[in-house]
Amino acid sequence: MEITCLQNKSSVFSLKKDGIAGKILNRKDITISILLLALLFVVAISYPLLDFSDPNTIDLTNKNLAPSAENPLGTDYLGRDILNRLAAGTTTSLSIAAGVSAISLFVGIFIGCISGYYGGIIDETFSRIIDIFLSFPGIVFALTIMGFLGSGVINLILALSIVHWAKYARLMRGQVLSIKENEYVLSAKIIGAGNFHIMRKHLIPNSVATVIVLATIDIGHVILSIAALNFLGIGLPSDIPEWGAMLSAGKEFMRTSPYQTIFPGMAITMVVIIFSIIGEGLRDILDPNDTGGEYL
Repeated sequence: MEITCLQNKSSVFSLKKDGIAGKILNRKDITISILLLALLFVVAISYPLLDFSDPNTIDLTNKNLAPSAENPLGTDYLGRDILNRLAAGTTTSLSIAAGVSAISLFVGIFIGCISGYYGGIIDETFSRIIDIFLSFPGIVFALTIMGFLGSGVINLILALSIVHWAKYARLMRGQVLSIKENEYVLSAKIIGAGNFHIMRKHLIPNSVATVIVLATIDIGHVILSIAALNFLGIGLPSDIPEWGAMLSAGKEFMRTSPYQTIFPGMAITMVVIIFSIIGEGLRDILDPNDTGGEYL
């Protein structure tokens, strides 16, 4: 069985050893990470559809309970089931991270492609804007934006998108600059292809892979930023379960009920590691000098 690229009919995505899919299957670390990520997405997608109890239900008679058969991960200081809130937090964190990554990628690819392709004053203008955005520490910049916008899902996605788009734009610009003088681009110009056609058919498809690899790695950083902002109490309203907010609430009970911080901390750490392994692995595989092979 072979999955081929529709554009050039090559076997780059073949399940054979020399295809991308084959190399992924040969990397046990990537395969395991993808399976774990798939499980997390199943939880995130299915949780709102299943008949779980409200993760915000308060039961003060059962507060700060240790893990048990009834509450596998225990309860928090308000008697809320930690496992239930972790599952709800999976939906929250992954959906917000997906929204941030999608917006940041779209804006970064668009601006980076225009900047690199046209050059001149357009490139200078966009390059200076990108440098300005990259000069601010990400979390401090996000805190400032959230201070103006206030808490909320949309505001959090907007704030983090403003923080993250510039790195994609800079990488995309560099990729476009390196390929825009290639023969197939010059040939398209000679036969009268428009600028939009050239960017859509030639520049973006041949430049976007590296940007997507960066975005895959960066999703872990986005989730860390979401958790950090909510840990500081400035991200989402208190009625939306989220891992960083759970860490913040549980820090007061570190000595008596450490599981209230251990489990959300483990969830954040696991997701960051998963995306880092997948992103780093894809970068190695897409490197022409990479020969594949097992890493575990």
